[in-house]
Amino acid sequence: MGLRHELDGIVILTMHRYFLLALLYASTLVCTQVASAEVYKWVDEQGQAHYTDQPVGITSGASPVDLPVNTYTAPQILDSAYRRSGVVMYSASWCTVCRKARKYFRQIGITFTEYDIERSVKGRLEYNKLGARGVPVILVGDKRLNGFTEEAFNKLYYKN
Repeated sequence: MGLRHELDGIVILTMHRYFLLALLYASTLVCTQVASAEVYKWVDEQGQAHYTDQPVGITSGASPVDLPVNTYTAPQILDSAYRRSGVVMYSASWCTVCRKARKYFRQIGITFTEYDIERSVKGRLEYNKLGARGVPVILVGDKRLNGFTEEAFNKLYYKN
């Protein structure tokens, strides 16, 4: 009886873990979709401006809004060799957005230095000096990008 009770607890604990992992995965998918949304602006008959994430259905006059990329100058924590090398990414092994960035860099032939902030002491120290709160953090020269989309990275990389 005691063994059966302990096994039931293990099965319930395992099912609970799988449920939490599934919930985490689903929320990651939702966040990824939200992060890649475009914003459209349209004006109604009274001249009132409206913003939406849908280009059609409201009016044919909807036009995309060019939003600024969330970048700023990074603190000078890296030596000049890293700044000259181009792209530095602070990541984590579990981060799906980091995987997307890594795949994109390799696909278009961008040389980059990557630090897993959970495995690299140097990477974690530099990440902390940046005051970062999430991954990926991507540095292009002295510019910083929090998160990753191809569009935001291209604006930063080709402008630099």
